[in-house]
Amino acid sequence: MDSTPHGAAVTAAGFGVKGPRGWAFRNIDLSAGPGSLIAVQGPSGSGRTCLLLALTGRMKSAAGTAEVGGLPLPKKRAAVRSVTALAHVPGVAELDPALTVGEHLRERALLQGRFGGSLRALLRPRRERRAEARALVDAALTAAGLDLESLPKGIRTSVRDLERLEALRLSVALALIGGPRLLAVDDTDLKLSDDERAGAWAMLRALAAAGTTVLAVCSEPPQDGEGVVLVRTGGRREADAPKSAPGDSPATTDTTDTAAGTTGTTGTTDGNSGNSRDDGDSESPTAGADSAAGAGPAAGNASDDPANSKAGEDPADSEHDEQDGTDDEEGAADALAEAGRS
Repeated sequence: MDSTPHGAAVTAAGFGVKGPRGWAFRNIDLSAGPGSLIAVQGPSGSGRTCLLLALTGRMKSAAGTAEVGGLPLPKKRAAVRSVTALAHVPGVAELDPALTVGEHLRERALLQGRFGGSLRALLRPRRERRAEARALVDAALTAAGLDLESLPKGIRTSVRDLERLEALRLSVALALIGGPRLLAVDDTDLKLSDDERAGAWAMLRALAAAGTTVLAVCSEPPQDGEGVVLVRTGGRREADAPKSAPGDSPATTDTTDTAAGTTGTTGTTDGNSGNSRDDGDSESPTAGADSAAGAGPAAGNASDDPANSKAGEDPADSEHDEQDGTDDEEGAADALAEAGRS
């Protein structure tokens, strides 16, 4: 294990996850130092969430190697889970809309006090334990930029009444209470306005600057990419996919491995991935921290018309590639479903 006091270095080479019906993602290369901001970019259904879960020890890899804070994956998944935290992951680590902000914070502080400390800490006077819990919550809220006084009903505001950016900040604050070395955030920019997206990235940059390594799944990386380590997942872009005629039943996307590399101040990453969902070899979430996961949305549509093939390409090869794409999508969907059943 490395000697970094807080943030965890993250490395991967040829990293991949495969399920019974295909690859969720594969051939991911990554090198990021402690305190890095890592942006995982890709379309919905490209295995982004699977990569996040695999790098935090919640899902078992099938190819390549990876390390988080010097801990090898998949051998040390339990140890990796103990130094990482999830935020805003649908079906795995998400907010309960029926609970209030205060109820979420109290529950997380109780779990941290019960499972996150030593036996000696549990034997301290109740007043000291309450003061420490309050300090942890206040520090997490400040780091996430969530001002309770600005909420409609303050700490009694229900999650269902929060704006999207406020809900993201609350989810991040809950994850930070445990003091993780690596914070993994899913769907960072989902349905956010431009201003909200800028605010979300500013929060994550500040966390990374303070020493916590941040892994953020997004549709688009921050406009100012300086210092950001970029990893791309997914096959062809939606704009490049053939269009189906109105009324035609959608077909699965024909996928091929694509490579992309971006150099940041903390390292260079290259990612190759089949267009897919999440795979079936998964690890059960940590007790008290993560709940069951459900399968994600289906991947994009494409036509299987041979006319859409590249010039000189054998239609039989196109059909074979399209079947591989179907397997990839099914394999990725299997992963989140298996995570929910585990």
